Amino acid sequence: MNDVAAAAGVGLKTVSRVVNGERGVTPDTAERVRAAIAELGFRRNDSARLLRTGRTASIALLLEDIGDPFSSALSRAVEDVAAGQGCLLFTGSSGENPDRERELALAFCARRVDGLLLVPAGDDHGYLLPETASGTPVVFLDRPAAGLDADAVLSDNAGGAREGVRHLIRHGHRRIGFVGDLPHIHTSAERLRGYRAAMAEAGLPVDERWIATGPTDRATVARAVATLTTGPEPVTALFSGNNRITAAALHHLPAGAGRPALVGFDDLELAELLAPALTVVAQDPAALGTTAARMLFERMGRDLGPGRRVEIPTRLIVRGSGELPPPGDRPA
Repeated sequence: MNDVAAAAGVGLKTVSRVVNGERGVTPDTAERVRAAIAELGFRRNDSARLLRTGRTASIALLLEDIGDPFSSALSRAVEDVAAGQGCLLFTGSSGENPDRERELALAFCARRVDGLLLVPAGDDHGYLLPETASGTPVVFLDRPAAGLDADAVLSDNAGGAREGVRHLIRHGHRRIGFVGDLPHIHTSAERLRGYRAAMAEAGLPVDERWIATGPTDRATVARAVATLTTGPEPVTALFSGNNRITAAALHHLPAGAGRPALVGFDDLELAELLAPALTVVAQDPAALGTTAARMLFERMGRDLGPGRRVEIPTRLIVRGSGELPPPGDRPA
């Protein structure tokens, strides 16, 4: 900084003000300082900045899987908000492993990020109490916290599933199967609740054999789809609980006249190019990420109110697969 000050012909304090974006420097002087910074290759010492301000100008986002399209869109939205605040974003993937979630979350906190955004894998977040007590705000995404009073930004999972199943009912289906994720996961439980609500509203009984929840690997989903769509009384339509399940189910649905109608929760890339094109209940990961990031920066600005919960609406996108009538009602 002394070298920059000498090259620009200004005092050390002026260089500090320009580097930190503070007021009190004329445009011409600021331009001279920036030119000297560029010429000399000066970089701010963020370790010293942390000691002085207690802030690192960084936040962290912990996702289930950064490679998932939903997670990628969410991450981009958070990064855009962070960039607008002059902050760096660090990301990590838990792989739906609670131990990995805890390890990464505490590692980010140990590196003194100014705030943490978390898509939880575990069902006990009491381990973050010392961090929040020491002033690190945490906002939860997609699923709420457990054992911790914290902000949460969620999709309307139950409402979206209810609307998707209602859509199948409006197209004549009465035997509707549900294929979902592990039942203890918040989103899976909420989407199953929406399925049951739609069936109850229509006065339709639910045979528990129409419900399959569990791991979402392709082999497990294939077995579930085969069980639901074969036998003497197969379901005539399926509601799939997330994009991984939908993708796996598409590989194993019966072909031809016996093909069941399908509505999936979460959109898929190139879904409109399938035959028939895929009807989905679409989430808005960009809105989730933007809303959560803004809430986090409000907390970093010393908003100390109680935890809040915000639900982001979903949207039914009609493309064809969910509008197939029951097989017996189709033209020969």
